[in-house]
Amino acid sequence: MKKFLVIGNPISHSLSPKLHNYWLKKNSINGTYDKEKLNSNDLEKLILRVKTNEIYGINVTVPFKKEIISYLDELSLEAENTQSVNTIYLNDNKVKGHNTDVDGFQLSLTNIKFDVKGKKILILGAGGVVPSIIFSLKKMKALKIIISNRTKAKAEGLKDIFNDLSIVDWGEVPNFDMVINATSLGLDNKDQINLDFSKVEKGKLYYDVIYNPKETNFLKKAKGMGNKTENGKKMFIYQAAASFKIWHKIYPNIDEEVDKILD
Repeated sequence: MKKFLVIGNPISHSLSPKLHNYWLKKNSINGTYDKEKLNSNDLEKLILRVKTNEIYGINVTVPFKKEIISYLDELSLEAENTQSVNTIYLNDNKVKGHNTDVDGFQLSLTNIKFDVKGKKILILGAGGVVPSIIFSLKKMKALKIIISNRTKAKAEGLKDIFNDLSIVDWGEVPNFDMVINATSLGLDNKDQINLDFSKVEKGKLYYDVIYNPKETNFLKKAKGMGNKTENGKKMFIYQAAASFKIWHKIYPNIDEEVDKILD
């Protein structure tokens, strides 16, 4: 039986095992997908388990998407350009890192027919999935990408990869067409993003990469103010489907049952 994993810290909130195990069963694949909470000093041993075929594939979540790179043999173009890895597998005896978050985010916007071309996008946060979102937005021809992070130096650090970003202080809310919460604020139901969006015109898109809980306080407030909202569920599903295809050479069916098992 082939073994697959998602790693992170924290990891208890992840619904990846639910989704991947559903697809494994649906496609009659003899495999199992689990989650493991790891620390930085566990990463080297983890990659050895891939090299020896003990583990056939790994998904990577916060906080290891960048840190894991130093243990890999090669990167895909998307992983190289974002310095972020969320999918690992053995390719010609080399452990390869790929980034399916890029396509996952793009497909999630296509799914709701939101075109970012020529639009101003505000991103809250600077870690984890943010480089993937920026890369995807640039591919889709966004006019301007603005970053706001509680630690401004971390936001400035993104300019090492993407030199044309605008950085604003946390608390400053510039004009935007779409705002993305890419912080971890929202994983806990008590979390609040204490930013004042009251001066922003109604009808904007408020997007949260968090999918569990399915409606964060950030999205509840936005909806109450007359805005469109979207959580990270579709991005999560599409990035997972792309990982599944890499490992199993089958693109899984994204049916109503997938939506149900993630609710």
